[in-house]
Amino acid sequence: MNTPGTVLDFALPDLGEGLTEAEVVRWFVAVGDEVGVDQPVVEVETAKAVVEVPCPYAGVVTRLCGEPGTTLRVGTPLLSVAATGATATAAAPAAATPAADAPASGTPAAVPPAAAAAAPATAAPAAGTSAGARPATAAPADPAPAGAGAGAGAADPRYDGSGHVLVGYGTAPPPRRRGRAAGADRGDHPEQVRVVSPVVRRLARERAVDLRTLRGTGPDGLILRADVERAARADEPDAVRIPLRGLRGTVADTLTRAHREIPAATAWVDVDATRLLEARRRLSAPATGGAAAADGPGASPRVSLFALLARICTAALAEFPELNSRVDTERQEIVRLSAVHLGLAAHTDRGLVVPVVRDAHRRTLPELAAETERLTTAAREGRLTPAELSGSTFTLNNFGALGVDGSTPLLHHPQAGMLGIGRIVPRVWAVDGRPEIRDVGQFSVTFDHRVCDGGTAAGFLRRVADLVEEPLSLLRLL
Repeated sequence: MNTPGTVLDFALPDLGEGLTEAEVVRWFVAVGDEVGVDQPVVEVETAKAVVEVPCPYAGVVTRLCGEPGTTLRVGTPLLSVAATGATATAAAPAAATPAADAPASGTPAAVPPAAAAAAPATAAPAAGTSAGARPATAAPADPAPAGAGAGAGAADPRYDGSGHVLVGYGTAPPPRRRGRAAGADRGDHPEQVRVVSPVVRRLARERAVDLRTLRGTGPDGLILRADVERAARADEPDAVRIPLRGLRGTVADTLTRAHREIPAATAWVDVDATRLLEARRRLSAPATGGAAAADGPGASPRVSLFALLARICTAALAEFPELNSRVDTERQEIVRLSAVHLGLAAHTDRGLVVPVVRDAHRRTLPELAAETERLTTAAREGRLTPAELSGSTFTLNNFGALGVDGSTPLLHHPQAGMLGIGRIVPRVWAVDGRPEIRDVGQFSVTFDHRVCDGGTAAGFLRRVADLVEEPLSLLRLL
């Protein structure tokens, strides 16, 4: 049992599926709030989903490690809790809420001037170490600028007036003594930068601002955060920068790796889907009664086109298993997979996600219909779990839903194949030598040329087309 008053640090837990970091979306608690065991305290976005993280301790929150938008690595402090019974005085040293300029995990934290003056012999915790960790050997403090005492506060050039220590002087010389003109350092050393905090340096890197070109508005020409932001707005008055992190960053990394590592090729064919659409209408029609009976007892299950295409896809993969595989580059082996975990590419407001139908090859058509409906609904509502987004072996991509006829997509690494479905629209089509209006769509297969040649990929695609054009042949598979 935890002794009342003990400050307990809660680190970001392992969220599974090989995830190593998460971004803080919003806090459910604030410093001073009382929490119970397993109470959700923060919502974080991983590379695969947005999840709530519960706290394993009961007590009073004394510290939150990161503003919304901060990326934290698994194992680094998330928050601190004083075990129930701690007094406000005991919790005070750790109760400071991180400021808006707080650096991300792994960057030295800023220390208020008063705290720095009050405890000069106390070593700051190392990056990623919580406030309650064992003390380390005290590091020598930076020499105070000429004319600045221990309580100089904002008069000390190492402070930007907002209570943050400006850590390190970079390549700039120490501040000049009184009597030298402000800004003389820049004139004498145009290539050097005045004292800048890690927060400002990081912001300058992110906004592509050259610090050597700025005239600081802080004490003795110090470059402040506002100076960097002003310069960025002047250089890019109409630009919008969107961080590549969270789901968007994961998609970017996956597709970049697929483009770099996989020699992909695409084949396509126009397919008459008229009979498939008719079969779908018949399968989804109510067994008896009018339209109102569709949701009543004894009604036939609603079968989406996506579910029918999923059944056709698994049937074709059973005949061409080469496409349900991956390449082990370290061992230089093709790994042919026995189970088909079918990924369903879904376009949502948060970007592209690929929920997975587990063991799709073993499911009946009604089971596929129910599972595809559940997953696509969860994708639209942002309720997919990391487990539901991992482990697919082949992807079905209905980009026809976006209103396009065809595409040459990138594979979902490390998969070796993807079946693409373009929009199905009425077109003139030759039937028994006569022109008719039929529902026609473009189907494609994108494949890893390392696992099979074009003949195998074409055979798979042709089998898909045959099943679409003659869906009655699926009856034995339903």
